This record gives sequence, C-alpha cells and structure tokens, in this order.
Amino acid sequence: MSKAKDPKTVNRRRFLKGGAGAAGAATAALAMPQVSRAETITLKMQGSWGPSSIFSDMAKQYAERVGKMSGGRLKIDYLPSGAVVKAFQVQDACHDGILDAAHTVTAYWYGKSKAASLFGTGPVFGANASQILAWIHYGGGKELYQELVQEKLGLNLVGFFAMPMPTQPLGWFKKEITSAEDMQGLKYRTVGLATDIMQGMGLKVTQLPGGEIVPALERGVIEAFEFNNPTADRQFGAQDVSKDYMMGSYHQAAEFFEIIFNKQRFDSLADEQKAILEYAAEATNTANYGLAMDSYSKDLQTLINEDGVNVHRTPSSVMKAQLESWDKVLEGLLKDEFFKKVVDSQKAWAERVAFYDLMNAADYKLAYEHYFPGKLGF
Repeated sequence: MSKAKDPKTVNRRRFLKGGAGAAGAATAALAMPQVSRAETITLKMQGSWGPSSIFSDMAKQYAERVGKMSGGRLKIDYLPSGAVVKAFQVQDACHDGILDAAHTVTAYWYGKSKAASLFGTGPVFGANASQILAWIHYGGGKELYQELVQEKLGLNLVGFFAMPMPTQPLGWFKKEITSAEDMQGLKYRTVGLATDIMQGMGLKVTQLPGGEIVPALERGVIEAFEFNNPTADRQFGAQDVSKDYMMGSYHQAAEFFEIIFNKQRFDSLADEQKAILEYAAEATNTANYGLAMDSYSKDLQTLINEDGVNVHRTPSSVMKAQLESWDKVLEGLLKDEFFKKVVDSQKAWAERVAFYDLMNAADYKLAYEHYFPGKLGF
C-alpha cells in the first residue's frame, strides 16, 4: 500500500520546478540580444564635400555610428558632392525628397535667410565653438533653428548639429597680412555672414564651394581665400597657389556641420531610429573633433616643413577691424525681428558662459611656451 504524499511536499516540488523554469526563462531573456523590431531602412545622404575631403570622412563617421547603434537596421548611404546635386543645392534636394539627408553647413543656404549663418558663421561674442554648440543644445538654439527652418522658411526638414569646428584661419594670401589696410580691395572667397564682414572691411567677396576655390584663384576670379582648416586646404592644393597662411580670425570662429533630413522621411521612421539619428550626431562630435585635432595639426606641420608655406598669426589689429565690421553689419540685420531674437539669445548665453570659461581657464599659451619655448613666435 503506497503512502499518501504530503501536500506540502508536492507544493514545494511544484514551486521549485516552476521557479527553475522561470529562472531559466529569465536567463534566456537576458542572454537574448534586444534587437530592434523596426524594418531595415537605408537613407540616401549627400555631403557638400568632395570624395577625398576630410569632411566626407567626418560624414562617414556619422554614418558608421548610425549603423552600429542600430544594429545594422538603419543605414546611411553617403555620397560626395556632385553625386546627385551640387554642394550648395543639398538643402533644396532634401526639402524636395530627392535626397533623404545631407551633410552640410548653414552658411551654404545663407541666401535664403541671413539668420542661417548665426548657426555657423555668426558673431560669437567671446564664446568658442563648443560653447555655441552648447547654446544649441541647452540655450534655446535648437528651438530657434527649428523655428527658422520649419516656420519662417517653411522647409520640409529636420536638422541636427555636430562637430564644434576649431577657429577657421583668415586664409591664404600672396603676402603676409600685417594690417587691415593690406586687405583693402582684395578679391576674396568666403561664405555666409562672413561675406558681409569682409566686405565691410573693404574686400571684394565671392562665395564659392570648396572645390571651385583653386580654379577661381588660377583664373584670377579671386586673389585670396579661406576655406576651413590645414587638412582641407592642403587637400585641394592651396599650398601650390599661395605661400602665406594667416591663422586666427573672427569671420568664422564657431561653425558646425548641419545634418539634415527630409522631414516626411524622418517622421516615417520608428521612434528608436529617430533617436539614433539625433544622438549619433552628438556621438560624432567626439569622433570628428579627435580626427580634426590629429589631422589638422599634422597637416599644418607638413605645410610648414615640406610645402614651404609661411604660417603667420593674424595680427590683433586685423581681428579688431573684424569686430568693428561685425558691429556695423549687425546694426542693419538687427532690424529683422527673428534675427534679433537669435542674436539676443546667443549674446545672453555668451555673456554668462564665456565669462565662466575665460575667468576659469588656464593660460594655455603660457604653459605651451614653458615647455616649448620660442615655437609660437607671437
């Protein structure tokens, strides 16, 4: 005759069995990778940069991060300038849906609104590029940019910013610039609001994309120019047509890449994909800046030591003249209500943030001269 099973023992066994099953399920859930359920999407993006430009390399850094952050379910097919449209036409192509996305700068659509340049080539009021990028994220700049693009201009676009660019050099000249008077009447290339600033200093300014600069110089359309940095400048052969490179300027002291998407296309994506496109731009700041510091510094030394370029620090008198020209340009532009709203926001931010930084920052020039005496020469 079999013994009756103790109900407590049975219940205990059931509990342990169920618990083991639940634990196993939990372990399996933890081991299983959490893969996005959104369908795989490929976005066609064109840059405003040539295929060999370091800026195209930086655009690819963004595309790589989007791909990896999405587990390969969101891909960006990056194309260089001219693959679909010209450098200055990428915004219109995105608006019209010819492109899904573009990698560019706001100065390239300055013709639609001079306020565009405030998100890349405006007066910085003593703040640097990192601080103005912080204004975009934390000081109301993002909302003002959206208001400009979507409400004021009615563009079918969504945009993000990446890469606080180092100060852009005054540029390339046939001889060293020792005063603002040396620049009077020069035919000079720049873009955005910098056009107004340099015209205010007496230069004759032409706006050109990077790929057209050296041919224009060779044809005499321009006599002097700036583009962006030692690497990009060397890549398109600036050192072959000019030998005096002036470093330091206020004409474009804080610029960033603008990464734009056709709004309809962007809105059709899953929320997680939208988040990846936005936050990959923030992640790319670090990658872009690291690449810039490595490349720009190496190429500046190559320009000096191998290409025979004379590198000079732009005199303070020239930069003072630039600030005075900014003041005059702003007088007229501040009559526009929206332009004034953006400038007021930037200025209030700079007054507080740049004050903190300038009061607190170490004297890096003093430290450099301590360890590398005599190298700077200014």
